[in-house]
Amino acid sequence: MASKKTARTRKSHTKPKAEGKPAKPATRVPPPFPTVAVGASAGGLQAFAELIRHLPAKPGFAMLFVLHTKTHESQLVEVLVRSTKMPVVFAANGTTIERDHIYVSQPGTEVAVREGKLRVEKKNVPLPIDLLFSTLAEDQRGQAIAVVLSGSASDGALGTKAVKAEGGITFAQDDSAQFGSMPGAAIAAGAVDFVMSPRDIARELVRIARHAYILDPSSGRLDDEQLAEIYGILKVAHDVDFTHYKPSTIERRIRRRMALHRIDELNDYLRLLRDDAAEVERLYGDLLIRVTAFFRDPEVFQALRDNILPRLMQDRVDDSPIRVWVPGCATGEEVYSLAISLLELVHDRSWTCPIQIFGTDISDAAIDAARAGFYPENISADVSADRLRRFFVRSEGGFRVSKSVRDCCVFARQNLTKDPPFSHLDLISCRNVMIYLGSALQRKVTVIFHYALRPKGYLLLGSSETIGNFADLFSIADRKHKIYQKKSGLARMPVEFDAAPPRMREENVRTVEESSHPGNVFREADRLLLSRFSPPGVLVSDAMEILQFRGRTSSFLEPAPGTASFNLLKMAREGLLSELRTAIHSARKREAPVRRENVQIKNNGHTRHVNVEVIPFLTPAHDRYFVVLFEDAVVPEEPPQKKSRRKGGDEESRQVVRLKRELESTREYLQSIIEEQEAMNEELRSANEEIQSSNEELQSTNEELDTAKEELQSSNEELTTLNEELENRAAELVEANNDLSNLLASIDIPIVMLDSALHIRRFNPGAQRVLNLIPGDAGRPIGDLKMPLNVDGFDQMVVSVIENLEVREMEVQDRSGRWYMLRVRPYKTMDNKIDGAVLTLIDIDRLKKKNSSL
Repeated sequence: MASKKTARTRKSHTKPKAEGKPAKPATRVPPPFPTVAVGASAGGLQAFAELIRHLPAKPGFAMLFVLHTKTHESQLVEVLVRSTKMPVVFAANGTTIERDHIYVSQPGTEVAVREGKLRVEKKNVPLPIDLLFSTLAEDQRGQAIAVVLSGSASDGALGTKAVKAEGGITFAQDDSAQFGSMPGAAIAAGAVDFVMSPRDIARELVRIARHAYILDPSSGRLDDEQLAEIYGILKVAHDVDFTHYKPSTIERRIRRRMALHRIDELNDYLRLLRDDAAEVERLYGDLLIRVTAFFRDPEVFQALRDNILPRLMQDRVDDSPIRVWVPGCATGEEVYSLAISLLELVHDRSWTCPIQIFGTDISDAAIDAARAGFYPENISADVSADRLRRFFVRSEGGFRVSKSVRDCCVFARQNLTKDPPFSHLDLISCRNVMIYLGSALQRKVTVIFHYALRPKGYLLLGSSETIGNFADLFSIADRKHKIYQKKSGLARMPVEFDAAPPRMREENVRTVEESSHPGNVFREADRLLLSRFSPPGVLVSDAMEILQFRGRTSSFLEPAPGTASFNLLKMAREGLLSELRTAIHSARKREAPVRRENVQIKNNGHTRHVNVEVIPFLTPAHDRYFVVLFEDAVVPEEPPQKKSRRKGGDEESRQVVRLKRELESTREYLQSIIEEQEAMNEELRSANEEIQSSNEELQSTNEELDTAKEELQSSNEELTTLNEELENRAAELVEANNDLSNLLASIDIPIVMLDSALHIRRFNPGAQRVLNLIPGDAGRPIGDLKMPLNVDGFDQMVVSVIENLEVREMEVQDRSGRWYMLRVRPYKTMDNKIDGAVLTLIDIDRLKKKNSSL
């Protein structure tokens, strides 16, 4: 009966299809409205009803609701209909999502979104909310909106990251949630934009659904000059230049930030960035967000395990480690997945091989999360139960990577496009990173990968990435899974990177302006002490050095024997040290005042009871200081009757109590030392990883410099040889020129050499005498000179000789009546090319006159 009623309800809320409607084209056009996916669990039904109760009948978007419970009533639609005027229907397979409709998942089904339609299967998936959010993000991209309401566990946390990474908007319920685990997990994942009550979420959904970005996330290009200024602001803040990143991704995420702030014009958002440093950080975080998961694309990891990793193991020499680099590692899932795969392979085949995996990213927050190695419970959807048992340790709220896996991995901040790379690597896994880079950066990064890999090393790219035009550097090892192998026998490509020193973390940087002035510290101490009537005390730095004495403190402190020191712990009188040390540690840990009463100290052989109070405070520069106050404790006097009846055992009892108290103080202090040591070990580990990364970068820089030095030496040797050849050639040319000059000077026949443009190239003294030439005529056109010869069409004759490769002779007479034989022949170069003409004049005047007399 219930099922029939449900069917009638579904029918009444479904719009009939229009008849005669033409078929839709094969290419789906994104809908002109957003889709809101809402996930909830325990206590979420009431929250969702509250949300839709404050929505108008036509809010301008569609809603999908998944209630993650093992069982829930099939009358869920009827329950929600009472809270809204919008049509509410159960999600059915193949249904096209329509505006102003609410679709509710049925019990025991999974709901996904593909090509604007619902895909529903009868299946109990462990994380139905993550599935819905992820598929909606992939299908709708910037038009996807995710809302996480009340519920237990952590379903939805990974899905919100997927929605945000694709440019969508995310919400989570605030403290009004009956069960805060689910919204808390989403917030902890760093992927939630708004934390609100259901009523406020409804109002914000209506507003944001009308923003231009949500209606069309890819509309128009942003102004290039204003974008360049945004890039400049980001570069100043984080030393990362986004100029050559893929503009569509950058602009989409800038538009997303504008939508969150209710800003329509880029100029207004640019003004916000100039005034609000926190928004610069949020934009930087949005630009770097990437979706990652353990063993993402399992078939790729299977291909690595079956084909690539065994080859790397077998090629080891002298137990050298396998070196793997994962640039753009985000929060570390890919790094740990590779480490687990290698550890499994080593264990299964009984091999012994050190493993070293480097994970790098330009996001400090991502690197910190990767180093922590803590992940929510919903990673169980990607990691098998056996792997969770072997390689993870269950902690409160999730899983922590085991020490055996963590020891294989080194994480460091690195800018892939700028900083020196690692070297001698066996495998580089760079999946879904290059898709965010422009073509220029993609080419640069590919060359960097070729430089970093050892001969026959492997490069793993994402499914939509390729090596581009660098097929001469890499061969295809697995076409389907985008695995490439470096070709051996090729010279290293030139690599450009900045050999700058490692960037200091911002929290460790202190400018001169931020350094605290002693006067400011003293004034702050005066304020605290005056508020407590100035009992005796001291002002102490975080290193326990006394900076100022306040009042008479000689009863509590005295100089220690040996080298002079103002260290508070060294100056404490007998009996005060352990209590004082414990109090200071507690104050530092709690960031609140700590008081110890009735502390027994010895002063000149007498016992004295004092109260000690430690007050911590921070200066404007965030430096920690302590004010330590001393005052005499009031010890109640015993009545005379009790004194007379007191026995020796009472003194022993008091001694036992005092010793127990000292023992407890010592125990607390030792515990504090252990905690400090653990924290220091973690800091040293992080510092060691940073140093390892810097060492690798310096090693790469050194190798590149060695290569450059060898190339310069080779170039220098080539230039030296070439210089010697040029010197020999110059000497030969000088000698040939001298020979030619002497030859021409010794010939009495006038000779003139012309180039192809009929400019005078060279002439001998005979020509200079007969034709009235001067040295300055070299280079001038022959036609510009006033020749003493009577020759008609002289220029045409020379041109004809050059073009027809013939020798022409002509009897000519000068103005004085003297006869010459003019001979014009082509000027040939050593490679048999015609490059002008040679004129000679032979004196035939005597022969001519003799013939005339005959």
